[in-house]
Amino acid sequence: MGEDMTESSEAVPTLADVARTANVSTATVSRCLNSPGQVSAKTHDKVMRAVDALGYSPNFSARALAARQTKTVGAIIPTMDNAIFARGIQAFQEELREHGFTLLIASSAYQEDQEEEQIKTLTARGADGLLLIGYHRDSKIYDFLEKRRVPVLLAWVFDPNADRIAIGFNNRQAMKELATEVLAHGHRRLGFISAFTKANDRARDRVQGVYDAIKAAGMDADSVALIETKYSIEYGAEAFRALMAGSDRPTAVMCGNDVLAVGALRAAIELGLNVPGDVSITGFDDIELASVAPVPLTTIHVPHRRMGRQAARMLIDMLAGKTPTKGVELEVSMCLRETLGPAPG
Repeated sequence: MGEDMTESSEAVPTLADVARTANVSTATVSRCLNSPGQVSAKTHDKVMRAVDALGYSPNFSARALAARQTKTVGAIIPTMDNAIFARGIQAFQEELREHGFTLLIASSAYQEDQEEEQIKTLTARGADGLLLIGYHRDSKIYDFLEKRRVPVLLAWVFDPNADRIAIGFNNRQAMKELATEVLAHGHRRLGFISAFTKANDRARDRVQGVYDAIKAAGMDADSVALIETKYSIEYGAEAFRALMAGSDRPTAVMCGNDVLAVGALRAAIELGLNVPGDVSITGFDDIELASVAPVPLTTIHVPHRRMGRQAARMLIDMLAGKTPTKGVELEVSMCLRETLGPAPG
Protein backbone atom coordinates (compact mmCIF):
# COMPACT_ATOMS: atom_id res chain seq x y z
CA MET A 1 0.00 0.00 0.00
CA GLY A 2 2.81 2.38 0.94
CA GLU A 3 4.64 1.67 -2.33
CA ASP A 4 1.50 2.43 -4.34
CA MET A 5 1.38 5.94 -2.85
CA THR A 6 4.79 6.74 -4.34
CA GLU A 7 4.07 5.66 -7.90
CA SER A 8 5.23 8.12 -10.57
CA SER A 9 1.60 8.96 -11.30
CA GLU A 10 1.54 10.78 -7.92
CA ALA A 11 4.83 12.62 -8.53
CA VAL A 12 5.10 16.18 -9.81
CA PRO A 13 6.02 16.04 -13.51
CA THR A 14 9.47 17.35 -14.39
CA LEU A 15 11.14 18.89 -17.42
CA ALA A 16 12.74 15.50 -18.09
CA ASP A 17 9.31 13.86 -18.09
CA VAL A 18 8.12 16.30 -20.75
CA ALA A 19 11.24 15.69 -22.84
CA ARG A 20 10.79 11.93 -22.60
CA THR A 21 7.08 12.12 -23.52
CA ALA A 22 7.74 14.41 -26.49
CA ASN A 23 10.89 12.48 -27.50
CA VAL A 24 13.06 15.61 -27.50
CA SER A 25 15.91 16.90 -25.37
CA THR A 26 15.38 18.88 -22.16
CA ALA A 27 17.10 21.82 -23.88
CA THR A 28 14.43 21.77 -26.60
CA VAL A 29 11.66 21.74 -23.99
CA SER A 30 13.30 24.72 -22.27
CA ARG A 31 13.48 26.62 -25.56
CA CYS A 32 9.81 25.87 -26.30
CA LEU A 33 8.79 27.30 -22.94
CA ASN A 34 11.11 30.29 -22.81
CA SER A 35 11.93 31.16 -26.44
CA PRO A 36 9.28 29.52 -28.66
CA GLY A 37 10.46 31.51 -31.67
CA GLN A 38 13.66 29.46 -31.70
CA VAL A 39 11.94 26.14 -32.44
CA SER A 40 9.78 24.93 -35.30
CA ALA A 41 6.02 25.06 -35.01
CA LYS A 42 5.85 21.26 -35.26
CA THR A 43 8.29 20.76 -32.38
CA HIS A 44 6.60 23.44 -30.30
CA ASP A 45 3.18 21.81 -30.76
CA LYS A 46 4.57 18.38 -29.84
CA VAL A 47 6.20 19.71 -26.65
CA MET A 48 3.14 21.69 -25.60
CA ARG A 49 0.93 18.62 -26.08
CA ALA A 50 3.24 16.78 -23.68
CA VAL A 51 3.12 19.70 -21.24
CA ASP A 52 -0.69 19.63 -21.28
CA ALA A 53 -0.90 15.86 -21.02
CA LEU A 54 1.41 15.72 -18.00
CA GLY A 55 0.11 18.85 -16.33
CA TYR A 56 3.66 20.19 -16.18
CA SER A 57 4.35 23.60 -14.64
CA PRO A 58 7.81 25.18 -14.88
CA ASN A 59 9.81 25.41 -11.66
CA PHE A 60 9.09 29.07 -11.13
CA SER A 61 11.26 29.46 -8.05
CA ALA A 62 14.34 28.04 -9.78
CA ARG A 63 13.83 30.20 -12.85
CA ALA A 64 13.32 33.29 -10.72
CA LEU A 65 16.49 32.58 -8.76
CA ALA A 66 18.49 32.18 -11.94
CA ALA A 67 17.09 35.33 -13.50
CA ARG A 68 17.17 37.29 -10.22
CA GLN A 69 13.62 38.35 -11.04
CA THR A 70 10.26 36.74 -10.31
CA LYS A 71 8.29 38.69 -12.96
CA THR A 72 5.87 39.50 -10.14
CA VAL A 73 4.72 42.97 -9.10
CA GLY A 74 2.89 43.80 -5.89
CA ALA A 75 0.22 46.47 -5.42
CA ILE A 76 -1.28 47.56 -2.13
CA ILE A 77 -4.49 49.55 -2.32
CA PRO A 78 -6.36 51.10 0.62
CA THR A 79 -9.64 49.28 0.01
CA MET A 80 -11.45 46.71 -2.10
CA ASP A 81 -14.84 47.64 -0.64
CA ASN A 82 -15.78 49.94 -3.51
CA ALA A 83 -14.84 50.85 -7.06
CA ILE A 84 -12.49 53.77 -6.32
CA PHE A 85 -9.36 51.86 -7.38
CA ALA A 86 -10.92 49.14 -9.55
CA ARG A 87 -10.48 50.58 -13.04
CA GLY A 88 -6.94 51.79 -12.45
CA ILE A 89 -5.75 48.52 -10.96
CA GLN A 90 -7.48 46.50 -13.71
CA ALA A 91 -5.64 48.49 -16.38
CA PHE A 92 -2.41 48.15 -14.37
CA GLN A 93 -2.78 44.36 -14.35
CA GLU A 94 -3.68 44.19 -18.06
CA GLU A 95 -0.55 46.10 -19.03
CA LEU A 96 1.65 44.02 -16.72
CA ARG A 97 0.27 40.83 -18.23
CA GLU A 98 1.09 42.00 -21.74
CA HIS A 99 4.71 42.27 -20.61
CA GLY A 100 4.78 38.88 -18.89
CA PHE A 101 4.33 40.08 -15.31
CA THR A 102 1.95 38.74 -12.67
CA LEU A 103 0.21 41.03 -10.17
CA LEU A 104 -0.12 40.26 -6.46
CA ILE A 105 -2.59 42.60 -4.76
CA ALA A 106 -3.40 43.38 -1.14
CA SER A 107 -5.66 45.82 0.69
CA SER A 108 -4.55 47.78 3.76
CA ALA A 109 -8.02 49.00 4.90
CA TYR A 110 -6.43 52.46 5.29
CA GLN A 111 -4.33 51.09 8.18
CA GLU A 112 -0.65 52.07 8.18
CA ASP A 113 0.45 49.04 10.19
CA GLN A 114 -1.34 46.68 7.80
CA GLU A 115 0.26 48.31 4.79
CA GLU A 116 3.69 48.02 6.40
CA GLU A 117 3.13 44.32 7.07
CA GLN A 118 1.90 43.75 3.51
CA ILE A 119 4.90 45.57 2.02
CA LYS A 120 7.25 43.29 3.94
CA THR A 121 5.24 40.18 3.02
CA LEU A 122 5.15 40.98 -0.71
CA THR A 123 8.86 41.75 -0.64
CA ALA A 124 9.60 38.47 1.15
CA ARG A 125 7.56 36.62 -1.47
CA GLY A 126 9.81 38.02 -4.17
CA ALA A 127 7.86 40.93 -5.64
CA ASP A 128 10.22 42.67 -8.06
CA GLY A 129 8.55 46.06 -7.55
CA LEU A 130 5.63 47.67 -5.76
CA LEU A 131 2.82 50.05 -6.61
CA LEU A 132 1.65 52.03 -3.57
CA ILE A 133 -1.11 54.61 -3.23
CA GLY A 134 -0.15 58.07 -2.01
CA TYR A 135 3.02 59.47 -0.45
CA HIS A 136 2.10 59.15 3.22
CA ARG A 137 3.96 56.42 5.13
CA ASP A 138 6.78 56.18 7.62
CA SER A 139 10.19 56.93 6.12
CA LYS A 140 11.52 53.67 7.57
CA ILE A 141 9.35 51.79 5.04
CA TYR A 142 10.98 53.62 2.15
CA ASP A 143 14.39 52.90 3.73
CA PHE A 144 13.46 49.21 4.02
CA LEU A 145 12.61 49.03 0.32
CA GLU A 146 15.65 51.00 -0.79
CA LYS A 147 17.98 48.69 1.14
CA ARG A 148 16.42 45.72 -0.63
CA ARG A 149 16.54 47.50 -3.99
CA VAL A 150 12.82 47.08 -4.58
CA PRO A 151 11.58 49.81 -6.98
CA VAL A 152 8.48 51.64 -5.76
CA LEU A 153 6.05 53.70 -7.81
CA LEU A 154 3.39 55.83 -6.13
CA ALA A 155 0.01 56.47 -7.75
CA TRP A 156 -3.16 58.54 -7.38
CA VAL A 157 -1.01 61.51 -6.34
CA PHE A 158 1.31 64.05 -7.88
CA ASP A 159 3.26 66.75 -6.08
CA PRO A 160 5.91 68.55 -8.14
CA ASN A 161 7.87 69.20 -4.93
CA ALA A 162 7.95 65.59 -3.78
CA ASP A 163 11.18 63.62 -4.06
CA ARG A 164 9.55 60.26 -4.82
CA ILE A 165 8.46 59.04 -8.23
CA ALA A 166 4.68 59.13 -8.67
CA ILE A 167 2.07 59.06 -11.38
CA GLY A 168 -1.24 60.73 -10.68
CA PHE A 169 -2.80 64.11 -10.27
CA ASN A 170 -2.78 67.12 -7.99
CA ASN A 171 -5.61 66.33 -5.58
CA ARG A 172 -5.44 69.72 -3.91
CA GLN A 173 -5.62 71.73 -7.11
CA ALA A 174 -8.40 69.58 -8.57
CA MET A 175 -10.60 70.01 -5.52
CA LYS A 176 -9.84 73.72 -5.39
CA GLU A 177 -11.14 74.09 -8.95
CA LEU A 178 -14.32 72.19 -8.13
CA ALA A 179 -14.89 74.23 -4.97
CA THR A 180 -14.36 77.41 -6.98
CA GLU A 181 -17.09 76.25 -9.35
CA VAL A 182 -19.41 75.57 -6.41
CA LEU A 183 -18.78 79.06 -5.06
CA ALA A 184 -19.43 80.50 -8.54
CA HIS A 185 -22.94 79.05 -8.24
CA GLY A 186 -23.53 81.34 -5.26
CA HIS A 187 -23.00 78.86 -2.43
CA ARG A 188 -21.56 80.36 0.76
CA ARG A 189 -22.41 77.70 3.34
CA LEU A 190 -20.56 74.50 2.46
CA GLY A 191 -20.40 71.07 4.00
CA PHE A 192 -17.54 68.70 3.27
CA ILE A 193 -17.60 64.93 3.86
CA SER A 194 -14.08 63.54 3.84
CA ALA A 195 -12.24 60.33 4.59
CA PHE A 196 -10.10 60.44 7.72
CA THR A 197 -7.19 62.69 6.83
CA LYS A 198 -4.57 61.64 9.39
CA ALA A 199 -2.91 58.93 7.28
CA ASN A 200 -4.48 59.74 3.90
CA ASP A 201 -2.69 62.46 1.96
CA ARG A 202 -5.22 62.34 -0.91
CA ALA A 203 -8.08 63.12 1.49
CA ARG A 204 -6.00 65.76 3.25
CA ASP A 205 -5.15 67.51 0.01
CA ARG A 206 -8.77 67.51 -1.15
CA VAL A 207 -9.90 69.15 2.09
CA GLN A 208 -7.13 71.70 1.74
CA GLY A 209 -8.23 72.40 -1.83
CA VAL A 210 -11.64 73.48 -0.55
CA TYR A 211 -10.01 75.78 2.00
CA ASP A 212 -7.81 77.23 -0.76
CA ALA A 213 -10.93 78.13 -2.76
CA ILE A 214 -12.64 79.59 0.32
CA LYS A 215 -9.61 81.73 1.08
CA ALA A 216 -9.31 82.91 -2.53
CA ALA A 217 -12.96 84.01 -2.38
CA GLY A 218 -12.26 86.09 0.74
CA MET A 219 -14.35 83.83 2.97
CA ASP A 220 -13.60 82.44 6.42
CA ALA A 221 -12.63 78.83 7.00
CA ASP A 222 -15.67 78.39 9.25
CA SER A 223 -17.80 78.66 6.11
CA VAL A 224 -17.10 74.93 5.74
CA ALA A 225 -18.60 72.31 8.06
CA LEU A 226 -16.24 69.33 7.89
CA ILE A 227 -17.06 65.74 8.79
CA GLU A 228 -14.47 62.95 8.52
CA THR A 229 -15.74 59.40 8.15
CA LYS A 230 -15.06 56.01 6.58
CA TYR A 231 -15.45 55.51 2.84
CA SER A 232 -18.83 53.90 2.17
CA ILE A 233 -22.25 54.86 0.87
CA GLU A 234 -23.81 54.33 4.31
CA TYR A 235 -21.22 56.49 6.08
CA GLY A 236 -21.68 59.18 3.44
CA ALA A 237 -25.43 59.14 4.08
CA GLU A 238 -24.91 59.29 7.83
CA ALA A 239 -22.53 62.25 7.55
CA PHE A 240 -24.96 64.09 5.26
CA ARG A 241 -27.78 63.67 7.78
CA ALA A 242 -25.52 65.09 10.48
CA LEU A 243 -24.68 68.12 8.33
CA MET A 244 -28.35 68.80 7.62
CA ALA A 245 -29.46 68.38 11.25
CA GLY A 246 -28.35 71.86 12.31
CA SER A 247 -30.23 75.11 11.86
CA ASP A 248 -27.58 76.61 9.56
CA ARG A 249 -27.69 73.96 6.85
CA PRO A 250 -25.11 74.00 4.07
CA THR A 251 -26.47 74.77 0.62
CA ALA A 252 -23.79 72.59 -0.99
CA VAL A 253 -22.20 69.40 0.33
CA MET A 254 -18.89 68.48 -1.29
CA CYS A 255 -17.56 64.96 -0.83
CA GLY A 256 -14.05 63.52 -0.93
CA ASN A 257 -15.11 60.85 -3.42
CA ASP A 258 -18.11 59.60 -5.39
CA VAL A 259 -18.92 56.81 -2.95
CA LEU A 260 -19.49 59.32 -0.14
CA ALA A 261 -21.35 61.61 -2.54
CA VAL A 262 -23.78 58.87 -3.61
CA GLY A 263 -24.41 58.18 0.05
CA ALA A 264 -25.12 61.87 0.60
CA LEU A 265 -27.44 61.90 -2.42
CA ARG A 266 -29.34 58.90 -1.11
CA ALA A 267 -29.80 60.59 2.27
CA ALA A 268 -30.96 63.81 0.63
CA ILE A 269 -33.65 61.93 -1.32
CA GLU A 270 -34.74 60.09 1.84
CA LEU A 271 -35.02 63.44 3.66
CA GLY A 272 -37.27 64.74 0.89
CA LEU A 273 -34.74 67.31 -0.31
CA ASN A 274 -34.55 68.35 -3.93
CA VAL A 275 -31.09 68.03 -5.47
CA PRO A 276 -29.92 70.56 -6.55
CA GLY A 277 -32.89 72.81 -5.74
CA ASP A 278 -32.49 72.56 -1.96
CA VAL A 279 -28.89 71.37 -1.74
CA SER A 280 -26.11 70.69 -4.23
CA ILE A 281 -23.81 67.66 -3.90
CA THR A 282 -20.45 66.98 -5.54
CA GLY A 283 -18.05 64.05 -5.59
CA PHE A 284 -14.57 63.18 -6.85
CA ASP A 285 -13.22 60.37 -9.10
CA ASP A 286 -16.00 59.91 -11.70
CA ILE A 287 -16.40 56.20 -11.10
CA GLU A 288 -19.23 54.55 -13.04
CA LEU A 289 -21.60 55.05 -10.12
CA ALA A 290 -21.43 58.83 -10.59
CA SER A 291 -23.14 58.91 -13.98
CA VAL A 292 -25.85 56.38 -13.13
CA ALA A 293 -26.80 57.84 -9.73
CA PRO A 294 -30.50 58.84 -9.26
CA VAL A 295 -29.33 62.38 -10.02
CA PRO A 296 -26.13 62.30 -12.14
CA LEU A 297 -23.26 63.49 -10.00
CA THR A 298 -21.07 66.54 -10.54
CA THR A 299 -17.55 65.32 -9.92
CA ILE A 300 -13.88 65.37 -10.95
CA HIS A 301 -12.99 62.90 -13.68
CA VAL A 302 -9.80 60.95 -12.97
CA PRO A 303 -8.24 59.05 -15.91
CA HIS A 304 -8.01 55.79 -13.94
CA ARG A 305 -7.28 53.41 -16.81
CA ARG A 306 -4.66 55.65 -18.38
CA MET A 307 -3.01 56.01 -14.99
CA GLY A 308 -3.01 52.25 -14.45
CA ARG A 309 -1.51 51.39 -17.82
CA GLN A 310 1.12 54.10 -17.67
CA ALA A 311 2.00 53.12 -14.09
CA ALA A 312 2.66 49.55 -15.26
CA ARG A 313 4.95 50.73 -18.05
CA MET A 314 6.81 53.05 -15.67
CA LEU A 315 7.35 50.31 -13.11
CA ILE A 316 8.52 47.85 -15.78
CA ASP A 317 11.06 50.46 -16.92
CA MET A 318 12.20 50.92 -13.32
CA LEU A 319 12.72 47.17 -13.02
CA ALA A 320 14.89 47.37 -16.14
CA GLY A 321 17.04 50.04 -14.51
CA LYS A 322 15.42 52.97 -16.33
CA THR A 323 14.25 54.94 -13.29
CA PRO A 324 12.63 58.22 -14.37
CA THR A 325 14.03 61.45 -13.01
CA LYS A 326 10.57 62.84 -12.32
CA GLY A 327 6.98 61.69 -11.95
CA VAL A 328 4.06 62.08 -14.31
CA GLU A 329 1.16 64.45 -13.73
CA LEU A 330 -2.10 63.50 -15.43
CA GLU A 331 -4.84 65.97 -16.20
CA VAL A 332 -8.21 65.65 -14.53
CA SER A 333 -11.39 67.35 -15.68
CA MET A 334 -14.60 68.65 -14.16
CA CYS A 335 -17.84 66.82 -14.94
CA LEU A 336 -20.69 69.28 -14.42
CA ARG A 337 -23.82 67.20 -14.06
CA GLU A 338 -27.20 67.63 -12.42
CA THR A 339 -26.33 67.61 -8.70
CA LEU A 340 -24.82 71.11 -8.81
CA GLY A 341 -27.08 74.10 -9.18
CA PRO A 342 -27.47 77.68 -7.95
CA ALA A 343 -27.63 78.30 -4.22
CA PRO A 344 -31.26 78.47 -3.05
CA GLY A 345 -32.48 82.05 -2.64
